[in-house]
Amino acid sequence: MKATVMTRRGDRDLRGPVTELMEAAQRHGVTVCMTEEEAAKHQLAPGTVDVCRVSQDVDICIVLGGDGTILGAMREYAETVVPVFAVNFGEVGFLATMDPEGIREGLELAFTRNFDTMAMPGITLGYADERWVAFNDISVHRQAGKRVADLSYAIGGEEIGRVRCDGLVVSTPAGSTGYNLANGGPVLAWGVEGYVVSFIAPHTFPARALVAAPDDMLTIHNAARVDEAEVHVDGRPTCVLPAQEHITVEFGQAYAQLAQLPGATFYHRLRERFGRLAA
Repeated sequence: MKATVMTRRGDRDLRGPVTELMEAAQRHGVTVCMTEEEAAKHQLAPGTVDVCRVSQDVDICIVLGGDGTILGAMREYAETVVPVFAVNFGEVGFLATMDPEGIREGLELAFTRNFDTMAMPGITLGYADERWVAFNDISVHRQAGKRVADLSYAIGGEEIGRVRCDGLVVSTPAGSTGYNLANGGPVLAWGVEGYVVSFIAPHTFPARALVAAPDDMLTIHNAARVDEAEVHVDGRPTCVLPAQEHITVEFGQAYAQLAQLPGATFYHRLRERFGRLAA
């Protein structure tokens, strides 16, 4: 068995959990693969791990980090059968398989493949000849210091509306509890086939969130006369959308395999991470 290991960026000391992981891997005869940067970050002795580039020729990807690191792993292993097994060392960790307190038991489950997997749909951004995949959301923002964005959007070739706003967010079910929820958009349970469009500080009334059907392509047009808009994929700046140009978004063109503990449910996760949605 061969496992890629990815850990969160930043200065949090994860040497203890990494040591726990290395010991579990040794017990189970698992080869651990890390980038040179990862191995150096955790001060691992030469020969302890297989130092290599991130490869798809592995059996599992272990993540020690928060949702940003987990999303990076999901993008890396999109359209493969490699499961992403994540231990939450971030803030919310909504996508994590488990919390740090259970890491020893969790690693036993990971290395014996005693877990379930769920195919998580992504959304694909198309602009010019470029393509990017998001597993949380794609967002279009006005540029800092510039006028509000002027965005029109169409689904399945039918124009739905034009909104002056600070931005627009397109979310997968997994991402619906993030930026979309902050916009007042609906939560989509994992397993729902479809995606949601919501707006950041809309200046146009009414500007309602919309749940779109899975096969309907979304087109977002920058209707501004001059100002560019910024496009982010899973929170990362990706490209700039010039005035009078458009991007397309499609659902379910790529999937990632997210590991789940046996018996885990979306609704239990929702309550654990966010508490009751209503008093």
